Amino acid sequence: MSDDFGTCVILAGGKSKRMGFDKQTLKINNVRLLDTISSKLQDEFNDIIIITNKPNYNKNKNIRIYRDEIIGKGPLSGIHKGLKEAKSKYVYFIACDMPNINLKYIRFMKRRICSKDISACITKNGKWIEPLNSFYNVSILTQLEEHILKNSNSIHSFVKKIKCEYIEEKVARNYSNDLSMFINLNTKEDLNIYIHNAK
Repeated sequence: MSDDFGTCVILAGGKSKRMGFDKQTLKINNVRLLDTISSKLQDEFNDIIIITNKPNYNKNKNIRIYRDEIIGKGPLSGIHKGLKEAKSKYVYFIACDMPNINLKYIRFMKRRICSKDISACITKNGKWIEPLNSFYNVSILTQLEEHILKNSNSIHSFVKKIKCEYIEEKVARNYSNDLSMFINLNTKEDLNIYIHNAK
């Protein structure tokens, strides 16, 4: 493995039903969001993976492209394949519709877990968790496969089974006061609001 934190995975395999078009093609200011996200992450990671149901769509030769191996389990399918192909112990996961990459927070998470042996580093948001913009350990792969093959696509129930380093909401807000680093652009309305606020 190249180092403990070398690989990051962008999940782009969703069905995009609420957006009405494939979110892999989503553009902001005429630039594809997926390209913007991957470019920013290259400042922090030397191994970029995209998990997509259209593996021939991406033309960046510096990025590895894979399909889900276990189909139809939502983000867990992508996390499974990402962990399977990763070159590092801990793997950072983000979705292709999460526009606000916060490199300072990513570096904070790395420092938080660098001397520990944990299964994941996940942020709490009130009573909920943020399963993406998070790190997962490749050591959970077998356990994740077993969880999925029991016909469970619940990422929240899986996280309860593993050893997590939880970051409290108040700590996360030191890096993103409004927690906008966790927002998803799920609908056209979400996209329009994001573009309007970014002006």
